[in-house]
Amino acid sequence: MYSFISGTVVEKNPTYVVLDNQGIGYLINITLNTFTAIGEQEKVKLFVHLAIREDTHTLYGFYTEGERELFLQLITVSGVGCNTARLILSSMTVKEAVEAIATNNIRMIQGVKGIGAKTAQRIVVDLHDKVGKCDIASGEIYPIGNNTLKDEALSALMVLGFNKSSIEKTLDKLLKQMENPSVEELIKESLRLL
Repeated sequence: MYSFISGTVVEKNPTYVVLDNQGIGYLINITLNTFTAIGEQEKVKLFVHLAIREDTHTLYGFYTEGERELFLQLITVSGVGCNTARLILSSMTVKEAVEAIATNNIRMIQGVKGIGAKTAQRIVVDLHDKVGKCDIASGEIYPIGNNTLKDEALSALMVLGFNKSSIEKTLDKLLKQMENPSVEELIKESLRLL
């Protein structure tokens, strides 16, 4: 729904920032890395993700697109919610996290408070291929191209509240049946079957 929000910093602390944009104050949850990057700036632009749950709509903001992309990858892992992903990105930089995933360094991920061995293993297994094609030096992530269609449809359907494993089964089935579908066609067919 939102790609980014830019505005004047009204309030800032290590866990959130309030940005005034055209007279509207947006409370945006941030990572420690974003907090540090904002520094003393009066005007900032944050790349955001809107998490919608039954009882709340929560904005998460990131100083770089790479940080937001890694956050979005992390929350696709079973057992990793928005707050856990934010904790991971507060405990290590994007570069460190990508390096840990790409090199199967489960210990480093497990070093984040609240991340157990099983969750760390799931993160590495689920994201290893996705962060395999990235520029670690800059911390920018470039999703692997050949899975983009499936990943985009998966992400959209998860946002709609469907179960990840049932979405993946449906998408795999449809990708075998359909010839060069667009993301929209794939999502429409999946909605019919789910």
